[in-house]
Amino acid sequence: MGHRKAADLETPHERKARGKALREGVPWESHAAWQPGSDRPDPVDVVTSQNDDRVQWLVPIRHSRMSESAFAFYRGAAKIMAQDLASTATTGVHVQICGDAHLANFGAYASPDRQQVFDLDDFDETLPGPWEWDLKRLTTSFVVAGRDNGLDAGDIESVTEKSVAAYREAMESFADARTMDIWYSQLSVEQILEGLPRKKDRKRVAKDVKKARSKGSLRAFSKLVEEVDGVCRIKSDAPLLVPLRELPVAVQPEDLEATVEASFARYRTTLNDHRKHLLGRFRIVEAALKVVGVGSVGTRCMIVLLVGRDKSDPLFLQVKQASRSVLEDQLPKTEYPEHGQRVVEGQRLMQATSDIFLGWATEVEMDHHYYWRQLHDMKGSANIEAMDPTALGSYAKLCGWTLARAHARSGDPIAISGYMGSGDAFDRAMTEFAVGYADQNERDYAAFVGAIQAGRIESREG
Repeated sequence: MGHRKAADLETPHERKARGKALREGVPWESHAAWQPGSDRPDPVDVVTSQNDDRVQWLVPIRHSRMSESAFAFYRGAAKIMAQDLASTATTGVHVQICGDAHLANFGAYASPDRQQVFDLDDFDETLPGPWEWDLKRLTTSFVVAGRDNGLDAGDIESVTEKSVAAYREAMESFADARTMDIWYSQLSVEQILEGLPRKKDRKRVAKDVKKARSKGSLRAFSKLVEEVDGVCRIKSDAPLLVPLRELPVAVQPEDLEATVEASFARYRTTLNDHRKHLLGRFRIVEAALKVVGVGSVGTRCMIVLLVGRDKSDPLFLQVKQASRSVLEDQLPKTEYPEHGQRVVEGQRLMQATSDIFLGWATEVEMDHHYYWRQLHDMKGSANIEAMDPTALGSYAKLCGWTLARAHARSGDPIAISGYMGSGDAFDRAMTEFAVGYADQNERDYAAFVGAIQAGRIESREG
């Protein structure tokens, strides 16, 4: 018989009782307070400390994107919040956490059976850790985004509390579910459309879903590729999209091209044999550096164009650098030898279904870690800026349910549910924290913008 975890030896009743007992040492109200310590690091220093291993001529673009709004800053400030969360109350119950579970890191994409599903879609920081950290990151993001949207304080608190309630109620349902039912549970866009109460929201989301369904390698090919003298090549849109052929000589593009080829070969070995066989039908045509996201700007991210039968049969893959998780200063280091594998395995554990081409590779000579996936495959994201309180409340419920499902796959939903209980006291405590930490984010954002204005750090629009 193999080793079994202690929770596997307990009855459901005992696991629930264990969760309830945690309230004695960590009462619900202990989650509500946020008070920065006297030794809290300078937030600007924390942000800039991540720039050392980035492509330096892209770093000012990162600063520019983070300076656009308090929410944009929050998106790029996962490292700041990770350090702050280390001082907050936790139950000691760990799950696989996203590490950056803000509301913009959820979205739609295609499952292997070509259905559009809704799930978490960013795992750069994933590690085993306290479930409360993900929930606090999510709830605070609703406060920050609500303020950016100009919503009043009452509506913002109502929306935020809905995200916590959805998490708590979903975890309660997973506590009563069979293990395999949790594992197979997923949320399709059709279910989302059916559940929206307002006709105008259903119409808007249906339009977004249709647009997302059209996204794929063929559409990317039409937008990103040009034909010159009969040869297909990626268009240049510097500095956001730069084919390797156009990089300065000092960057040694020939070496980068060789790196892509070598990385591709290593990446293929991480795929199952049948997917490795499928990928073998394609050949690499060209690669380009591509700026993505907010916090990720400056990391080594590339897109790779491959073709199968001919140019009418393209495949775009994205290669993204996997750096050390921002959580590793507070939590045990990853058990995996490569950060690309850490990201991929964490994603597979938290998502109901993942990209068939998800894999990893390491550039051994430079000690750079990467993960590979499809560039576009029916990907869609919510238009947060256009949401009123009702729409944002509906979205909060979706994100809360999805995060609970992701945590229930790796953690103990019975103990977590037992701890939270069935009332709304826990919801109110988490909402109070989110409001307090959103205030902290605004102070940090002001310091960041001030540093740019004072010339302490460089900012340049991309």
